Amino acid sequence: MPKLTTTAADLVVRARARIDEVTTEDLIARHGDPDLVIVDIRDIRERQRSGWIPGSVHAPRGMLEFWVDPDSPYYKDVFGQDGKTYVLHCASGWRSALSAATLNDMGFPAAHLRDGFTDWVKQGGPVETAE
Repeated sequence: MPKLTTTAADLVVRARARIDEVTTEDLIARHGDPDLVIVDIRDIRERQRSGWIPGSVHAPRGMLEFWVDPDSPYYKDVFGQDGKTYVLHCASGWRSALSAATLNDMGFPAAHLRDGFTDWVKQGGPVETAE
């Protein structure tokens, strides 16, 4: 295997240095704000296993860039709402940091939940589960 010149952890550190990070406490306080769109980028199996933030939009990380791009055949209208604040989250804040940085590079402003869904649950944020 070739020696990596940059690790995944390095990429996360670089992404976090240039994106907006939202604390769990702040996102819990804003939950339900009609100008806020919480985007869960976790795999569908993670959502089924652990639940999700009520009202969040599921956009798997592998499709996120395509769902945000209005020129893509996969574009989703939820990402075309003017005046909304978009906050991405994953389980621990690593994937969402990388994703927020990518969306910002595309010209789409997005922040991320710094400590992820795991901390959301730990701090008592509301969770919805499949029946």
